[in-house]
Amino acid sequence: MPSDTRERKCKSGNYLVLSTITGYPESMSQGFKPCIAIVGATGAVGQEFLELLHQRDFPLSTLRLFASSRSVGSVLRFRDAQLQVEALVDGCFDGVDIALFSAGRGVSQAWAPRAVDSGAWVIDNSSFFRMDPAVPLIIPEVNLHAMSEMRQPGIIANPNCSTIIALMAVTPLHKVAGVKRMVISTYQSASGAGAAAMRELEGQAREFACGRPYTTAIFGRQYLFNCFSHNTEVGADGYNEEERKLLRETRKIWDDDSVRVSATCVRVPTLRAHCESINLTFDRPLGEKQAREILAAAPGVSLVDDRANNQFPEPIAASGLDPVLVGRIRADMGQDPGCGLEMFVAGDQIRKGAALNALQIAEALLVGQVLGAQGTKSGARIALA
Repeated sequence: MPSDTRERKCKSGNYLVLSTITGYPESMSQGFKPCIAIVGATGAVGQEFLELLHQRDFPLSTLRLFASSRSVGSVLRFRDAQLQVEALVDGCFDGVDIALFSAGRGVSQAWAPRAVDSGAWVIDNSSFFRMDPAVPLIIPEVNLHAMSEMRQPGIIANPNCSTIIALMAVTPLHKVAGVKRMVISTYQSASGAGAAAMRELEGQAREFACGRPYTTAIFGRQYLFNCFSHNTEVGADGYNEEERKLLRETRKIWDDDSVRVSATCVRVPTLRAHCESINLTFDRPLGEKQAREILAAAPGVSLVDDRANNQFPEPIAASGLDPVLVGRIRADMGQDPGCGLEMFVAGDQIRKGAALNALQIAEALLVGQVLGAQGTKSGARIALA
């Protein structure tokens, strides 16, 4: 590796088109390997980070794991190593290049700025920084350009899982026809409420089979064989916080305050993939045939739209997959021809809805990097080209 600072740019500009990557560019794999920290390593998203870092052969020099005091000292396996979970303490981010946060709003509020002060780029999966005007809210396939003005370590926010899954499917159509209005109904899995909610749903299935009373510590009600309004606060306007996130985050990601979004968010008894029914109104005509062609070529999207065999996106099929599944594409019969479409989508909430999206952002930092020794423990720092 040359000792002088060099820019690396890809054919598409500052960043590689992430959805087409099957391996890392040779220059990157032979170059800088950052120190990575995972905050919230023992949670569902933290565990997915570990799996994805391994599966995607992410180039790293050191991996450090942080979690709550309950988990400090526990040991997690990564590749061939046994790594001990550390506590968040003053100075704990010294030498860290990229910190992946998924430990809740409070932890992010308290510790993400400290990580930045220590020289780390922070990719935060909580909601705390998402609507901060100074913090880019990124879906790599949609608006990676929103990171382009960053010249030094800072915080980059991961959108809400429902927003990521919706906009992965809708943005390719929006770029062609201009979405004026989007009506979304979500069918959200247990994983969105964390690993404990997933365990509770599995436990209720066992309790049903054994004829025992249900354990309801997480949601305060029977979850198995049930569905209910998303478990976030409902405001005076009747909308819960999850529904507001879809509106606010869509406008920020698209940089368009005129788009109208209305959502109804519901928790359903599936484990880890969200589904969404989406109705679109366009500014310019778009038929279902053209929509299928656009989506078939869209990065990070897989078309599942077999009417003859009734094969469409399902949460079981989406679980464990990187792409968002899109199907049930049809004209909205309640709108003028070409003005509206209906679709149904499914995406893995832990994967593309959280960990994969964050890791793709980290990959973009590496692909668009400027390297130079800054006197840190890891010997280098990353800046966007």
